[in-house]
Amino acid sequence: MRKIVLFVSLLFVFKSLNAQELNCLVNINYEQIAGSNRQVFVTLENALSEFINKTKWTDRIFEVEERVDCAMNIIISSRDGNTFSATLQVQSSRPTYGSSYLTPILNIKDNDFTFRYNEFDPLNYNRNNFDSNLISTIVFYVYTILGVDADTFSKFGGDKELKEAQNVMLQAQQSGLASWQNVVGKQNRYLLIDNLLSTKLKKYREVMYDYHIKGMDNFAANKDYAKQAIETSVLAMEQIYNKTVGNYLIRLFFDAKAGEIVNVYSDGPKTKNSSNLKNTLKRISPNNNAKWRDIE
Repeated sequence: MRKIVLFVSLLFVFKSLNAQELNCLVNINYEQIAGSNRQVFVTLENALSEFINKTKWTDRIFEVEERVDCAMNIIISSRDGNTFSATLQVQSSRPTYGSSYLTPILNIKDNDFTFRYNEFDPLNYNRNNFDSNLISTIVFYVYTILGVDADTFSKFGGDKELKEAQNVMLQAQQSGLASWQNVVGKQNRYLLIDNLLSTKLKKYREVMYDYHIKGMDNFAANKDYAKQAIETSVLAMEQIYNKTVGNYLIRLFFDAKAGEIVNVYSDGPKTKNSSNLKNTLKRISPNNNAKWRDIE
């Protein structure tokens, strides 16, 4: 009888371990803050890590090895009592078929992250109300990570998660904070999710699918085919160039992919449109021109 109980208990634990979707490394950098109780940052870091990694965010089943690898790096710049100002770096990656290589998916720097936190405050998320900018911001990026990741495995596969991120944004707008508002020309959380769900900008999500399924997932088996597929996908990004003020999705794509693209095309056989690729990259992502020089 004891063996049966033990087996059931272990099975429950195993299923619980498989339930969560994220493998998120949380880091809080508080080097700029001097002369205050620093234990609060350690407590918050541990609490956020547990909140993100142990919450069941979707109705999908993830095996342990299928969890999405990501990181949230919070750099505290100032503190006034229980109010903190910070920047938030959000990164995620996904495995590629047939290799141990992790391809970057997101690399976002959010420079407008202010929040209140008292040590040992419980971290609870209410999807029907705005309670805390700390919770709303973290949950917003959790669903953005999950949605964009799902898009790389199935065309528009992240719809549900991205709409959850949109719901977080809509609830958070009642805070009045600029990062959640529609401010012309400002690349903030509102613009990020608005662009990701925009019908006229859906080419971005199609590119993310083709780039990874046709390109990166074939790289180990057929490098020439994969390079051509990646080239076709990158060239397709030009279709959304200048469709919105500031080209946020162009920036989003190349902030994550610029280094990888250079590595892919810095050696080996040329693709059929290699010269066009380089010229297009210079035109739509001039901030990375120093990198594009290394493309053969």
